[in-house]
Amino acid sequence: MTHNESPKSTEPRLSASLVLVNSHNEILLVQRNPQARSFAGQHVFPGGNFDAEQDTSLEWTAIRETFEEAGLLLALSDSPSTLLDVDLTQAREAVHGGQTTFSTFLTNNNLRADVGALLPFTTWVTPPPSARRFRTQFFVAFLRDSSSDGLYSGREEHLPTPDGGQEVIRTRFLHPESAIEEFKSGKIGLYPPQYYILETLRTILTGSSSTESQRNTVQMLSRAAFGRMVINPKFLLVNGGADEAFVYEGDELRGGPKGCLHRMVVERKGAPFSQMNLWRNFDLFTQCPVEVHVPKL
Repeated sequence: MTHNESPKSTEPRLSASLVLVNSHNEILLVQRNPQARSFAGQHVFPGGNFDAEQDTSLEWTAIRETFEEAGLLLALSDSPSTLLDVDLTQAREAVHGGQTTFSTFLTNNNLRADVGALLPFTTWVTPPPSARRFRTQFFVAFLRDSSSDGLYSGREEHLPTPDGGQEVIRTRFLHPESAIEEFKSGKIGLYPPQYYILETLRTILTGSSSTESQRNTVQMLSRAAFGRMVINPKFLLVNGGADEAFVYEGDELRGGPKGCLHRMVVERKGAPFSQMNLWRNFDLFTQCPVEVHVPKL
């Protein structure tokens, strides 16, 4: 994740993050280096800033950053055996270290970033007055197994690995239910966007085996207003001032219908967030508030 340089203005930096789901309904989480300037020590989805010099889209950013941080490559090839011959570890180190570009690596090995596999899954904007602000487009994608068309180097038998501690110290696949349980018990740290997305997928990706029905539901959610929803949190006191919350678009405190709740009630004790609870009582497929403005790359 290349969240290392502060923006020159208060404009949020464009970034992308990938929610990668395997065949066991587990999601890839990476733990940030405790010394990192952004999200230190927290568990996040792989991702980072859009790089105008080498990224052609935010989908490209998400795929590149996932390769750099976790060693998983979402790529297609007209010659599937090509991927088996590539030294991915060496290539990853070269891309991450700046010795070569991600585009050059792909071209030299007859590969194409599989941008078509990525589905939009909300956009989050860091609220002011934060000094380091990001406008992060989240995507969701399902890992194909090695028998499917379009071989993935991140196939099921290729486990994610950290990047030697440069930005990430731990990587693993974890079921959304388990991730939320570990957060609530204090074993891992999460930020509101990650919790929100995990909670959303928890109710869909039930069980330990991904089904076509579950994948279709996620795809439908992405294609509905939810996938295009832009969340600009506002930090407010709620419940008569007893609780702190990030209040989102559509909530009654943000001009939504009376009784409509769309907020994350948080507690902060020691960790950035020791507890979080999502309050959301509208239909995700038909009632999501959508921001129409999309910034140009």
